[in-house]
Amino acid sequence: MGVFFDSKEVVLWKNRVIDALIQDAALERDFAKQVADDIELEIKNLGESAANPQKLSQTIETKLMELGYNFMIPKIVFKKSLVLEKLELTENALVVLKKRYLKKDESGNVVETPEEMFWRVARTIAEADKYYDSNADLDEVAAKFYNMMVKLEFLPNSPTLMNAGRELGQLSACFVLPVGDSMESIFEAIKYTALIHKSGGGTGFSFSRIRPKNDVVRSTKGVSSGPVSFMQVFDAATETIKQGGTRRGANMGILRVDHPDIMEFITAKQDKKKLNNFNISIGITEKFMEAVKNNKHYDLLNPRTKRIIQGLNAKTVFDKIVEMSWMNGEPGIVFLDRLNRDNPTPLLGEIESTNPCGEQPLLPFESCNLGSINLSKFVKNKEIDFESLRETVRTAIHFLDNVIDVNKYPLPQIEEMTKKNRKIGLGVMGFADMLILLGVPYNSEDSLAIAEQVMSFLHKEGRIMSQEIGGIRGEFPSFKGSIHDTNCKKMRNATVTTIAPTGTISMIAGCSSGIEPLFAVSFIKNVLDNTELIETNIHFLKIARREKFYSEELIKKIARTGSIHGIADIPEKWLKVFVTAHDITPEWHIRMQAAFQKYTDNAVSKTVNFPKDATAEDIAKVYLLAYSLECKGVTVYRDGSREEQVLNIHKVNKESGAEKSSSSSKINLTPRPRPEAIQGATRRMTTGCGNLYITINRDKTGPFEVFTSMGKAGGCATSQAEAIGRLISLSLRAGVDPDHIIKQLAGVRCPAPAWENGEMVLSCADAISKALHKFLKEHEGGNGNNPSQKKAENSNYLNALPVSTDGYRPCPTCGSPLVFEEGCFNCKACGYSKCS
Repeated sequence: MGVFFDSKEVVLWKNRVIDALIQDAALERDFAKQVADDIELEIKNLGESAANPQKLSQTIETKLMELGYNFMIPKIVFKKSLVLEKLELTENALVVLKKRYLKKDESGNVVETPEEMFWRVARTIAEADKYYDSNADLDEVAAKFYNMMVKLEFLPNSPTLMNAGRELGQLSACFVLPVGDSMESIFEAIKYTALIHKSGGGTGFSFSRIRPKNDVVRSTKGVSSGPVSFMQVFDAATETIKQGGTRRGANMGILRVDHPDIMEFITAKQDKKKLNNFNISIGITEKFMEAVKNNKHYDLLNPRTKRIIQGLNAKTVFDKIVEMSWMNGEPGIVFLDRLNRDNPTPLLGEIESTNPCGEQPLLPFESCNLGSINLSKFVKNKEIDFESLRETVRTAIHFLDNVIDVNKYPLPQIEEMTKKNRKIGLGVMGFADMLILLGVPYNSEDSLAIAEQVMSFLHKEGRIMSQEIGGIRGEFPSFKGSIHDTNCKKMRNATVTTIAPTGTISMIAGCSSGIEPLFAVSFIKNVLDNTELIETNIHFLKIARREKFYSEELIKKIARTGSIHGIADIPEKWLKVFVTAHDITPEWHIRMQAAFQKYTDNAVSKTVNFPKDATAEDIAKVYLLAYSLECKGVTVYRDGSREEQVLNIHKVNKESGAEKSSSSSKINLTPRPRPEAIQGATRRMTTGCGNLYITINRDKTGPFEVFTSMGKAGGCATSQAEAIGRLISLSLRAGVDPDHIIKQLAGVRCPAPAWENGEMVLSCADAISKALHKFLKEHEGGNGNNPSQKKAENSNYLNALPVSTDGYRPCPTCGSPLVFEEGCFNCKACGYSKCS
């Protein structure tokens, strides 16, 4: 889809003009863009004749002369070799880009095209070349980066797409911060966390250095509250910080299995209202795993004194980890000794933690810049095109190394440590698509062989390119004494490969996520007025039509469960190839993770999916298998084990125990009387039916009543909003917790959603829930001791969303199903992620 004039060069010329106006004429970017827009309009008016290189150059130079920018003319030199590729995006990709990536003005209007975004990123990252070569052709480098991205062969992590070339300029996705055993260190880490979350990054911590609960605190003659209590402070700080509406803070919390508070940590998320901004993992040691296998006790160590204070039976602890993972998918496990076995710079310290999704082990104050290659673009005639893949790997390594230099780091300590080791993480996405194009089932020995072949190739070529860059620019500063020092090769980067989550960038690329199997062949994207909008895998559609077994009835049948398993109308060959995450046994998930881990410097982000009826013993087997296959960590998810239910679960029984009632259990509630005078506030909310004015009044107990006005009397929307307000008022006056009201109304969707300050308002009911939620945050009410209001103020809006009758929890942005993969809940419709 070409947003610009047919001549591909116009994209390059327009952005070169903008860059030159900013650099040489010191114009603001918005004004420079306006000048470039005027030039583009004039080129369009010329028609096809402007596609002639001389005419194009002449038009640009003439227009600039008219505007008084004669000094720029020598810089506008046409280069025949710099032809930019055409960008083609899916409808979903455009939705995600407009919502989360493209530049917006103060009113929330998108003021950037996808092509302009990719050029902004390409030109900014190319700038690093001039640091090493003053004669570097930045346009040529930028065009190479641009083409790689617009062909959707490679995309960097989200912060790079969002922030490169913009004021924030923070390009890293993941960070690890140290947490020491002092109040100063702990709250300094919280301050640093706030700065990183504000910049759009996620943070990982090890809380293993904090002394255990009830341990002595000499300075105050008191006792310690332990690491879990301090994690709650980090969690509350994260809840408060908003990241400009594009990304929200996510944390990883790790505690060593030999910490005295390990049992409290394992069960820390048993209360589902706590630590909602954390993923938690147990730092497993080799000694512990040996004790598990032999059913023996192991030692717990006080991190303050380094003394053994007690022992626990390893099998008992392991079983508790398994039990909690069976219940809600957490904690995960991280094999700490393996992370440090592969620590490339052991002289700089020990690796204690990872980033939020576990794929990037990092030293304290270290960050990493990630990007992924779309493997679906490298299948030609049912064979892998390794020559094209090699070129993309080389360009991607060049790109990621440049990111380190142009990045604006949130802390000087992070800049120092990142540039000292220059870690990058090149990974993949679209692996499931590649297998489909090759006609290979995901759960097969052939697929494991392909995984090893592709990842070993990427790893080898990535290291070769890193060595070539190191030969020109110099090896990473901490090279001496690193694991690379023995081979005398000037590695530019301490690490090269990582398999990272690709939730939203895989949506932009139009491919499957990371190395995950398909989450569904077909699914109901959302439901509007009982109209089903069905999203179907493009490869399946092509094959079904080509082999003449396509029908609308078939697609609807598949969408009910997401899987084609057992459907007689589909040929056996394709039943095997189009398997989904829930069609595959957990053992195949782990074996695939291990195949990729074998050739990955860092770690692998992947979710091991279990059916709802899986037992704790099933999860224990997978943990032991992951250990024996040399994985570096494991994330599991049992279908239905959390409130946020995965896509396409069958209709729940509406007569479940929670909804059954009898006449003997009825409770009569009497609304409290209305006082003569009452205080409140009115909030304007934008809806698809027009501006909705919502007045919320309160008494000393809390919210008391809700009135609504649609701006003009009459009409269906006005009457329904009024009815909702009356029922809310009746409920509030009868003592119903406002949280329960928010939960019922949040996510209700109508055919005409609207945008309010960058946030989607799904309906009038959703607008009222948002207004009530904001009211509770702004007013503690009466004497300030209302527990329901304080609970609402600290609650995560996602947790207020109701579970639908299909059994899944809807996305808080668009109402579509949330899917659990790559260690996090993601929305396939709009790109929302609970982890970022």
